[in-house]
Amino acid sequence: MNIKTSALVVAGFLLLGLTACDPNQVFEKNIDLKDTTGQPYVWVVQEKPTFEFTITDTTQRYDVYFNVRNASSYGYYNLYMKHTLTAPNGQVLSTLLHQMLLMDPKTGEPRGKGAGDIFDHEFLALPAQRFRQVGTYKITLEQYMRQDALPGIMSVGVRVAKKAATE
Repeated sequence: MNIKTSALVVAGFLLLGLTACDPNQVFEKNIDLKDTTGQPYVWVVQEKPTFEFTITDTTQRYDVYFNVRNASSYGYYNLYMKHTLTAPNGQVLSTLLHQMLLMDPKTGEPRGKGAGDIFDHEFLALPAQRFRQVGTYKITLEQYMRQDALPGIMSVGVRVAKKAATE
């Protein structure tokens, strides 16, 4: 096994370990990114991953997280990403632009959990979200950087968890 493959395996286990023990988790899915030619680790503007999850309890509040995996070769310290949240009836509930810091802007040191040259990030994007209808919701993610093909972003995802009760 080469160093890159080893790093991918370790990073995968780290991410799995972070989420496997959360009894409040309702949904999690990550999508690997490729450009139109099949080149891995490139997020093109035209690719807008959509994630569908089902809500059955409308009395509960939920935290919605965005997952990002990037290679150290990613050329920026941040990532602008826009989400669109759609209700089961097709109504758009929210559209918001998020700035996520993948690296420290001053030092360039990677943030997130990492192994080798791969780093996993989890950003709380929609805290204490209330879903007023039972059914299947959709979140669509779009990269909002100033270039069409964004190399170094390996995967993006969404995690939905019941908001833990505060003491």
